[in-house]
Amino acid sequence: MPDAAPLSELAAFARRNDPDRFLCALFAPPEARETLFLLTAFNHELARARAATTNTMTGLIRLQWWREVVEQAAANTPPRRHEIALPLAEAIRAGRLQPEELMLLIDAREPEMEEEVPSLEALQAFLRGTAGGYAVIAGRILAAPPAAMPGLQAMGAAYGMASLLRGTASLAAQGRCLLPVDLLGQHGLTPADVVRDPRAPAISKLGRHMAAGALESLRHARASLSGTLPRGAVAAALPGRLASRDLRFILSASWNPAEPPPPRGLGDRLAVIWGGWRGL
Repeated sequence: MPDAAPLSELAAFARRNDPDRFLCALFAPPEARETLFLLTAFNHELARARAATTNTMTGLIRLQWWREVVEQAAANTPPRRHEIALPLAEAIRAGRLQPEELMLLIDAREPEMEEEVPSLEALQAFLRGTAGGYAVIAGRILAAPPAAMPGLQAMGAAYGMASLLRGTASLAAQGRCLLPVDLLGQHGLTPADVVRDPRAPAISKLGRHMAAGALESLRHARASLSGTLPRGAVAAALPGRLASRDLRFILSASWNPAEPPPPRGLGDRLAVIWGGWRGL
């Protein structure tokens, strides 16, 4: 078990805004945890670029602001005064975070600014770049070997898919739908239909189809990481433990896309703890 040291401001921010990844980061070596908390906080800010506005242009401006934060840090110019921008600049200048990696994470968020996701392939690419990109950077921070990166990216993308499906009702309440247009069309639905009434049986059927594919990808990713992921890098793969539980819940008869997801419970925490102790 990780030690119970007092939380830093970054750790508290990560726990408040992304408790899943915060919990997983606790199983990283102590010297790497603050960098993971910072990465988690930065990732949250990028996610907010779309969630905090209904205007596509405003979301793109928010992403550009973060590009400039990274560029300024890489150029060693004075950082902007912001609770995440300041430590981010320090981490870049210290070599703990790579500006090229952070730029890729920013770029990966751009498709989220669009009103619709055109296809399953587009959604999968988005998840590989966002949640998968986060997992790759976390793996690099924890000295995972290059051979482990594809598995970490796939595992992160599966976690992203699970989170998206679990959040169907919450997104609909915000007037948003990230389910792919091509698959919705096969069921006679549009994104507007999902926003209007996520209770339609076809939405459950579609969500379970997507969950089954993500769960299969997760199994392959876990198999590919077996024997290649050093003990100190296991924390980068731990969101896969939560993804497995979430996807299985979505595949069960208990899942209702019109209802908010159940809160994290003891079983979720134990799954992460067991993975952190046993490895994957």
